[in-house]
Amino acid sequence: MSFAIIQTGGKQYKVRAGEIIKIEKFGDQKPNTIVEFKEILAYGDDKNIELGLPIVQGAKVEAEFLKNSKNRTVLIFKKRRRKNSRRKNGHRQQYALIRVNKIMSKDGNVLSEAEKISKVEKKIKEEVKK
Repeated sequence: MSFAIIQTGGKQYKVRAGEIIKIEKFGDQKPNTIVEFKEILAYGDDKNIELGLPIVQGAKVEAEFLKNSKNRTVLIFKKRRRKNSRRKNGHRQQYALIRVNKIMSKDGNVLSEAEKISKVEKKIKEEVKK
């Protein structure tokens, strides 16, 4: 199973083809658009790994943008004892959901590709489970 380590939004993520991951929110995009990540730190499979210094030139990961959204609310409560002083704050971190479609090596070869999922197949799988 091939994997890649990408860098986006100041963070690093280990991704595989077909995976749906949460990353830092990036610009307003329409759903089902293709996004390319060119900052690939490493890629490989069970037997060999290609490392970059700091990135692998020519390697890329293609992903499908699904949606932008917000996480659940995180409450921040500060209280100072004996002063009747308290403060309550909340924060909702924004994120983007993406589905990784292809991992490509520096030569341009496709290392791994996600299976195409159609709406008809999803409905069939749900009916079979019932």
